[in-house]
Amino acid sequence: MAQTPTVPTARTWLGLHVTEIGLVAMAVIWGVNFSVMKYGTQMMEPLAYNALRMSVGCGVLMGMAVFGAGALPTRADRWRLMALGVVGHCVYQLFFVSGLARTRAGTAALVVAASPAAVAIVARAFGHERLKPRAVWGIVASISGVMLVVGSSLTTDGTGHLVGDLLVLCAVVAWAFYTSGLLPLAKRNEAVQVAAWTLLGGVLPLLGFATPALLRTDWGAVGLPTWGAVAYSGLLAMVVAYLFWYRGVHHLGPTRTSMYSNLQPIVAVLFAWVSLGEVPTVVQGIGAASVIGGLYLART
Repeated sequence: MAQTPTVPTARTWLGLHVTEIGLVAMAVIWGVNFSVMKYGTQMMEPLAYNALRMSVGCGVLMGMAVFGAGALPTRADRWRLMALGVVGHCVYQLFFVSGLARTRAGTAALVVAASPAAVAIVARAFGHERLKPRAVWGIVASISGVMLVVGSSLTTDGTGHLVGDLLVLCAVVAWAFYTSGLLPLAKRNEAVQVAAWTLLGGVLPLLGFATPALLRTDWGAVGLPTWGAVAYSGLLAMVVAYLFWYRGVHHLGPTRTSMYSNLQPIVAVLFAWVSLGEVPTVVQGIGAASVIGGLYLART
């Protein structure tokens, strides 16, 4: 009796897993978000803008977590997720938004592209993952690309943006510890639950830091484009993209998931060129090619 051939459901378009397609979409959303946030932090105080957009994202995710069909994490896991959220969403965002306000959107994206190497080092230190030689070479290639692009940007902009770059780099370190610590919790809880409870843990202390800036804001002067930036950063970047991220951590692990964030600087540099007039250089193009090559090596 002839057997009916089965159609593999794990792989879809161009041989990519559904999870990987989501991670590519995540990288595009986050890449565009650098320019969106750069605009938003020029229209409002950085802390006020960040607290506002994160509160929007947190409200949506908590509604999905509490009223959705997924099972709530245990009480102990909820506390663990919220504690990690302080690192991954409060500490990270304080460094990131302060750094972004002081440097170019494209340069900030390229510094953030160093996160896979930081995640891999921290994950290896805690014994969460072992890296195959091919993945190591992929990380080396990606970081080399980042160094080329950042070096080119610093040569173009001088040292005026160095403080901003260093602040963003501190955010990368915070993100690496957050992602590594998140792995066991992401394995046993659904993505929406992980996203919601970690974001709640980060938003609560962040609102304390941002309260003076929020009180100083002239809400009547906030225009429609600024509210649009808040909506994009709060809904797409904080909800949709993060759900893709946590799904990736669950299925692929933190290091491979982080490698997809290396697509961010390519999107960010190109979009910042169009929207903010930040013209990329030839060296940045070479660095972007190295980033893509490194992603391919790490994935395979």
